[in-house]
Amino acid sequence: MKFTLHIWRQENARAKGHFETYQLDNISPECSFLEMLDILNEHLTNDRIAHPVCFDNDCREGICGMCGLYINGRPHGNDDGITTCQLHMRKFHDGDEIWIEPWRAKPFPVIRDLVVDRTAFDKIIQAGGYISTTTGGVPDANTIPIPKHKADQAMDAAACIGCGACVAACKNASAMLFVGAKVSHLALLPQGKVEAADRVRKMVMKMDELGFGSCTNTYACEAECPKQIKRQNIARLNRQWIGQLFGRDRRD
Repeated sequence: MKFTLHIWRQENARAKGHFETYQLDNISPECSFLEMLDILNEHLTNDRIAHPVCFDNDCREGICGMCGLYINGRPHGNDDGITTCQLHMRKFHDGDEIWIEPWRAKPFPVIRDLVVDRTAFDKIIQAGGYISTTTGGVPDANTIPIPKHKADQAMDAAACIGCGACVAACKNASAMLFVGAKVSHLALLPQGKVEAADRVRKMVMKMDELGFGSCTNTYACEAECPKQIKRQNIARLNRQWIGQLFGRDRRD
């Protein structure tokens, strides 16, 4: 397969970026998108055409969330429920032009080329996305009764890998789906209820402080999430937020 790649190149956060165009051929349809970029970088290096294209990745199994790229106008590319590292070139047509960009959001500044700084998510988690209440020794799992539907909802929310696709998809660069998922998976469980009000207050305030935008309920975040986190988590976050404002215990 042959492709024309338009890739965003940017030296650093202060530099002015631009697209550069590269040609690639003899790419296997079974090649993953990141493997295709590896092939391109090998070509650029061996032929001394340009510096290799910087892109972020780690697990290449759809777990770490680091590989987020904006591909042809969609976070993670033209497939549903996958990360960039799980996207394969068979999803494209021979001769296609592919536009590749980094996440576009003020809280995610570009480090270089396709790599962005996503430590804003880490700061939100550090603000309150944890359980610190002393509970003594670790109890047996079966000693804490949890209704199955609550456990299922908590596990679904905990599937969020913090890749930032929700922010990249949102016209306001809102992080509500990410924060909603992190609040939900703790608030739904008995261990997380003690600090529920403090958690939502601290995480939402940190999200606003870091410059993420407001949610306008277009649900582009849910549509592009590689782990298919549901928008109901945003509703639960809002209930938790309103509840703590009025001193009410909203733990559902």
